[in-house]
Amino acid sequence: MIESLDPRIKRAAISTDNNIEPLSPLDQWETYEVFHQKKRGDQHMHVGIVHAANPEMALVFAKEQFGRRGLSANIWVVNTRHVFASTYEDADIFETTSEKIYREAGGYKVMDKINQYKKSQKA
Repeated sequence: MIESLDPRIKRAAISTDNNIEPLSPLDQWETYEVFHQKKRGDQHMHVGIVHAANPEMALVFAKEQFGRRGLSANIWVVNTRHVFASTYEDADIFETTSEKIYREAGGYKVMDKINQYKKSQKA
């Protein structure tokens, strides 16, 4: 058996003697969406896509591609086929009803009071 020279394979300690069937020329690896968290407590942000044979390899590829430059607290990989999105025709689900306008933040006009307070503190 030939030993892999790929550092990702060596670091992950992936066995090369398992009986994985080779992909035919028409087979494709699945795509995985990658979400990156810079520091603990921050929200995860979508940073890109990787192609991998399974979720474990997707995590390794995502770490190598998106986690090696700078700070990284956490990385998520999600199979692209598990991501669901609304259509543009369903835009009405985001509209609010007029009787629930009190839920909107536009009714609060405190910025004028905050700026007035800041001016009074400088004087």
